[in-house]
Amino acid sequence: MNRGEFILVTAIILFVAFCLGWFAHWLVHRFRRVSQADVDQLERMSQELHEAEETRDQAITYLQQREAELTNQLVQTEAELRAAMDGLREARTEAEEMRSYVERMNSA
Repeated sequence: MNRGEFILVTAIILFVAFCLGWFAHWLVHRFRRVSQADVDQLERMSQELHEAEETRDQAITYLQQREAELTNQLVQTEAELRAAMDGLREARTEAEEMRSYVERMNSA
């Protein structure tokens, strides 16, 4: 085999290897191609995820508002309780003073 034939055979082998590689690449991409149904399903899942995140954000906002309302009610109730306890304490003191006064009047 002379030099020209060797170069020609090598070129043919390299060309066939290139063609086989290109065909294998095309074949792999052909089988791995994403179908339109898969794309539609991904878009639907993305939309549902977005809606779920919005719902979660709304729920968090509602819970924060509700917590603020309940905290405010608790503070008001505690203030009313303190006022009632102070009034009761004053009434007890006044009642005790009245008892003492009545006892002094009865003993005198």
